[in-house]
Amino acid sequence: MDARSSGSLERGSKMSGAVDDVTIARALHVLAIVLWIGGVAFVTMVLLPTIRDFTAAEERAAFFEIVERRFGRQARLTTALAGLTGLYMLVRLDLWDRFLSVNYWWMHAMVGVWLVFTAMLFVAEPLFLHRRLLGRAKAEPESTFRLVARLHRILLALSLITLLGAVLGSHGLLIVE
Repeated sequence: MDARSSGSLERGSKMSGAVDDVTIARALHVLAIVLWIGGVAFVTMVLLPTIRDFTAAEERAAFFEIVERRFGRQARLTTALAGLTGLYMLVRLDLWDRFLSVNYWWMHAMVGVWLVFTAMLFVAEPLFLHRRLLGRAKAEPESTFRLVARLHRILLALSLITLLGAVLGSHGLLIVE
């Protein structure tokens, strides 16, 4: 059953076979966000609590290292895709003026969360953070694990608030005239 026979199109509207570039960009953007923030949620809410149950601190660090390396590749790919598609839509739809209004706080939040993750994944982690955390984990495994878990919870909370704000805001529910 297609859209015409299901009655989901208004009477008199024309159904186009072509999908526009913004629709494709938005679909890729949402896919990237789902994989990226969904991955952060999995690490924060499932993986880290499971690792905490390992008895030996060395096991925790070694296992987290393996998983983090694999997840890091996926996170870098999805944050890059989210950034590229977000920028494309921003330019294509000429939405720059939204950054001048507090009504669009969620636009600022999206860019802010993206910048934090991008800086962590592409700059801090490869240049110094990874080595520093490994060194600290060897010297102080318990406090390092608590720190990593706490930072993940903070980043997840900020990401989810931003995600909820972006969905509601993009549908006009947060705009105060």
